[in-house]
Amino acid sequence: MSTLFYTHPACLEHDTGPGHPERPERLTAILNMMDTPIFQDLEQRQAPGAPKDRLLLIHTAEHIQKVFSLVPERGHTYLDPDTVLSPGSKEAALRAVGAVCAAVEAVLGESADNAFCAVRPPGHHAEPDSAMGFCLFNNVAIAARHALDNLGLNRVAIVDFDVHHGNGTQAAFEREARVLYASTHQFPLYPGTGQAEETGVGNIVNIPLRPGTDGAGFRRAVSQHILPALQSFNPQLILISAGFDAHRLDPLASLELEESDFAWITRKLLEYQVPIVSSLEGGYHLQALAASTAAHVEALMKDGHHPGR
Repeated sequence: MSTLFYTHPACLEHDTGPGHPERPERLTAILNMMDTPIFQDLEQRQAPGAPKDRLLLIHTAEHIQKVFSLVPERGHTYLDPDTVLSPGSKEAALRAVGAVCAAVEAVLGESADNAFCAVRPPGHHAEPDSAMGFCLFNNVAIAARHALDNLGLNRVAIVDFDVHHGNGTQAAFEREARVLYASTHQFPLYPGTGQAEETGVGNIVNIPLRPGTDGAGFRRAVSQHILPALQSFNPQLILISAGFDAHRLDPLASLELEESDFAWITRKLLEYQVPIVSSLEGGYHLQALAASTAAHVEALMKDGHHPGR
């Protein structure tokens, strides 16, 4: 059994323009890190393109049509001041969704213990009817619904440690008791959602963290709130929205996490002994992003074996 690593060159072709923080160099930094000896045994797979109707598991037909119709032949189209389309965005988005869905199929089919998807554009801000916050379609949410509706699961947990709250994922599942959504995030911060009082049908666990919260505070919050919720929920699959922008060096936020904190939460989630699929969300300091991703993937590789599978 093993860890799979999904990516695709098309994800580098989503061009957000000069000065945009969600830029192709983020993925390049991760791919360069994965090319080091410590990851030589990591099985890499090319992300397939998702069929367009897969997007309908979460998104409205109107939203899908709007995004695809606005993809330019050259230059850029702005869906909002932060969210940009380029000629390569359509294929990149379909590969990002396809990666997470394929990874879920692989780990549920027992061809691997877990998987990491190094894809862009990210997804957790994309709501059912709108793109926002650098996100076009909600990669992780679509994969969760795919597992429930098409792959026979009854309980899927999504753990989101991106520094920004995953408003899109919450919006998709706040009335869906088969999904547990648990998020740590800086508050106040974009997008302004994610207060502790937002609990859905008892399936939403929001842990807002004050600016300046360090690794000890993060670990305490996870241990007191997210881990017990997972224990009670007893998931059959854990999906991770793996944003690394809570790192102390990240320019877009003010938390103080280190690489070791991302490795720690990864190991804690692996203790539940269920398949895990993780997908890249944020992280905008290139060196911190690469190092944090490496710590996360190394933890998946070292600690991810499921006895008896």
